[in-house]
Amino acid sequence: MVLVTGGAGYIGSHTTVELINAGYEVVIVDNFSNSDASSLEGIYGITGVKPTFIEANCCDREAMRRVFEAYDFASVIHFAAFKAVGESVEQPLKYYQNNMLSLLNILELMGEYGRQNIVFSSSATVYGDAEELPVTERTPRKPATSPYGNTKQMAEDILRDTVAANSSLRGIALRYFNPIGAHPTALIGELPRGVPNNLVPYITQTAAGVRECLSIFGDDYDTPDGSCLRDFIDIVDLARAHVVAIGRMVEDKNKERYEIFNVGTGRPVSVFELVNGFERSNNLKLNYRVAPRRAGDVMAVWADTTLANEELGWKAERELEDTLRSAWAWERHVRNI
Repeated sequence: MVLVTGGAGYIGSHTTVELINAGYEVVIVDNFSNSDASSLEGIYGITGVKPTFIEANCCDREAMRRVFEAYDFASVIHFAAFKAVGESVEQPLKYYQNNMLSLLNILELMGEYGRQNIVFSSSATVYGDAEELPVTERTPRKPATSPYGNTKQMAEDILRDTVAANSSLRGIALRYFNPIGAHPTALIGELPRGVPNNLVPYITQTAAGVRECLSIFGDDYDTPDGSCLRDFIDIVDLARAHVVAIGRMVEDKNKERYEIFNVGTGRPVSVFELVNGFERSNNLKLNYRVAPRRAGDVMAVWADTTLANEELGWKAERELEDTLRSAWAWERHVRNI
């Protein structure tokens, strides 16, 4: 049994599907702060299984204690966190309070109840504005460019120190690059509330006519086409990495008790490339404009995935155009178009 915090969210729902497909029983905790119950229906539609669901906030210690009392899970995947870079710059205390307290509660309760394994949802933002690319897990972390990124750096440190102090605990931090796309069934996908903070939902909403125009933040970076470079990874590929990480901790006790892995494709793609790829993949044209650079964005970051490929036996498999087609299929499903 696996506890998935934030399991109704974008990455959490796809990971829940992959866990169920791998034979795990799943308990989801979510407070729908950036998701809704439709993702639970989508999980059922894909797998035929209704995971146990508890509506609760991970910052509520007593609510989480009741979850630990009621369910005998050995492993936790901790997704629950606020994740918008721009919002974190504007509201840093909101991010520090939510993202730190939720993790502290989970780790303290894991120690109290003897739960052994945790996969932490980290981010490539911990690398900051890296001097050398691609980044490996040994690349020095630079000062975070946003409070969101700083919460991920701090959380990694908290997890590392907690594992070191508790000989029965094991942890893996997965540093995500840029998850995009949707499940091939189009029954679950990214469903942001309000104005999207991520690029692909803004692209698909513009294509659907929900947004009048897509803004590309900056065309004057020192990159081949002037736009930022990112490592865009299919959401199902990303979700599979969590299942492999859980299996590693459960089955192979001889590995290090705290490990870090990059989860990306290893291929840099520019924002303009992504937009043009979406148009080509789906045979449509987008209305977009160049806007000023956005606070907290770094110019370029992409992964060296050698460690995950060799140690976890995991690698990204989906082609970018297939992923972009899945994103549009999901948007059409949501909008009934």
